[in-house]
Amino acid sequence: MRYFTLFMALALGMLLSLTQANAQKDSKWAELDKSPLDMAYYPANAAWRNYLTGEDRTKRPQMRITYSRPAKKDRDIFGTLVPYGQEWRLGANEATELTLYNAVDMDGTTVPRGTYTLSAVPQKDHWMIHVSSQNNIWGSENRDMEQTVAKVKVMTETLPETKENLSMTFQRIDDEQAHLVMEWDNVRARLPIGMNPVMMDPMDKSPMDRVHYPRNSAFQNYLKADELEGADPKVKVTYGRPQKKGRKVFGELLEYGKVWRVGANESTEVTFYSDVMINGQKLRRGTYNLYAMVNESSWDFIFSSDRPAWGAANRDESKDVLTYTAQVEMDSEDLEILNIIFEEKGSAVDLVVAWEKHRARIPITFSK
Repeated sequence: MRYFTLFMALALGMLLSLTQANAQKDSKWAELDKSPLDMAYYPANAAWRNYLTGEDRTKRPQMRITYSRPAKKDRDIFGTLVPYGQEWRLGANEATELTLYNAVDMDGTTVPRGTYTLSAVPQKDHWMIHVSSQNNIWGSENRDMEQTVAKVKVMTETLPETKENLSMTFQRIDDEQAHLVMEWDNVRARLPIGMNPVMMDPMDKSPMDRVHYPRNSAFQNYLKADELEGADPKVKVTYGRPQKKGRKVFGELLEYGKVWRVGANESTEVTFYSDVMINGQKLRRGTYNLYAMVNESSWDFIFSSDRPAWGAANRDESKDVLTYTAQVEMDSEDLEILNIIFEEKGSAVDLVVAWEKHRARIPITFSK
């Protein structure tokens, strides 16, 4: 039994050795690709920032191009190997990838940060560059055309010397623009890339609104001559209009004892076109930010000359020019959206802030 066990152990060892040898024999080790992959950064020294010192040590790339570099090998490239009018992968093997670390402008199209594939449709005197959000593809064959995010027509130049391998690099033009320069055979093409694109904000969830007193002062150009009397502007309020969206506002979303911007986003702005009186206190003509210290039964309205500002954070209290305490009124109507309106009180007017069932008003008397 002892010899049998020893025999089986030896047999198993030999089998394992043979299996490992066969595995090594069958391994497929990659050869050097005839069109090796290459990479370029913008700015170039962002690629080796770990060797830099001082502020350069924190340098971050803005763009990176990753592409394969086919060789000419005595072939006619453009018009033959790369036919005119057909889409080309701008390299070999995998699709060429452009990584943007920030949004850029390409011929008026804003391309957000991310990784994109590049291809080109060459013609005799220009290339049409296609930028696609489709990744992990081999060349441009059968790509999803609907994922093209930008198309840029670039004119070509004739090189004084033949370029054996496809080459790409970034050229700095100024702080606002760089070019992706592509060369092969005797052709050069430059893709202009703007580093400061126009970024249009989406529709705000708390859109800004404006209310005027008197109301018809907002459209004097539509009034007839006999309607202009009494239409001179006196007060204008500009504010963001947040919504409840199932939340409890006062005491939770707006904590008691804290200063609120009386709206959303930018601080609410009030413009007086003449000097006014608020509860016996004079407030000079001009534009102010309006805040409120919210309490359960009263609000302390604050007019501040510290503007512009985004909300009440870090407010310079030395620029508070007037404070008025208003009692909170409760209404039966539960307002989903913040409202600011004017209610006339004879020769005076109340600026009324209303949200949820809460109402607070500021009495305004105009100078004669």
